[in-house]
Amino acid sequence: MSEAPKGLVFNIQKFSLHDGPGIRTVVFLKGCPLACIWCSNPEGQSRAPELIHSCERCIGTDECERCVAVCIDQVIRKDGQGGVTVDRSRCDGCGDCAYVCPSQALQVSGEWVNVEHVLRIVEEDDAFYARSGGGLTLSGGEPLSQGAFALALLRAARSRGIDTAIETSGLCNWNTMREAAPLADRIFFDLKSLDAEKHERATGVSNSKILENFRKLREQFPEAEVVVRTPVIPGINDSAEDIQAIAAFIEAAGGASAYEVLPYHGFGEPKYEKLGKHYRLSHLEPPSAERMQELKKIAAACSS
Repeated sequence: MSEAPKGLVFNIQKFSLHDGPGIRTVVFLKGCPLACIWCSNPEGQSRAPELIHSCERCIGTDECERCVAVCIDQVIRKDGQGGVTVDRSRCDGCGDCAYVCPSQALQVSGEWVNVEHVLRIVEEDDAFYARSGGGLTLSGGEPLSQGAFALALLRAARSRGIDTAIETSGLCNWNTMREAAPLADRIFFDLKSLDAEKHERATGVSNSKILENFRKLREQFPEAEVVVRTPVIPGINDSAEDIQAIAAFIEAAGGASAYEVLPYHGFGEPKYEKLGKHYRLSHLEPPSAERMQELKKIAAACSS
């Protein structure tokens, strides 16, 4: 008998109202093939557990040196100013430092769990799903990059009568998406740009596989509820021509249940420093209300 798959989960968010109908529990899976420069969940990009260092929570090495003492590889050291530094090039995310940290200044993002563990948490809110039409949403990262676990979780949820949704970048193995499609009550599919050069510059990857997967999804599952989303990033994909190109592609591929354009926000910026990363859009302002209204009109014309 094969061993039940485990998934690397970095967050389980309850009472979400923006990831499908009703009140939902969103399960965030780690690992994403894209590296979008506006990503609001940078802790979901890596396929391994990562150390989060919240300097503002540290009580200081004058009072505590537990993390320094427990790190046998000396990845964590005093910084000479009452705090600590983390050599991320050598950190394996073991979590020993986080375990002994009394103020939670050090935490590990990513835990290997099985399907039953996740469903126990999801089912705690069954009453809210029943009243609101909510359920479970798989997000990430790219949830379908953990194919075996994602499929097992979707099957188990469906068998228990839980409404299911997937939020995907579209960049995944087609066979995984093909198996996932009939297990999801709806699929939120990101299309960021039809311009190949823009897409690669902003996400680090080509859009060819994403577009191919969308075409296959609409061709093989024409009755599926598919909602296309585009995060509108000023200077990257915020022109009427950008959105018109995506809308035309959607129509040519078989249409969508809805096409939503979502304004850029920088809410994830503080996470970058905690992960030892640089946020490239720190001074970017969201698109104006007028621009979003214009783009929403274009998108609305594409919805079936």
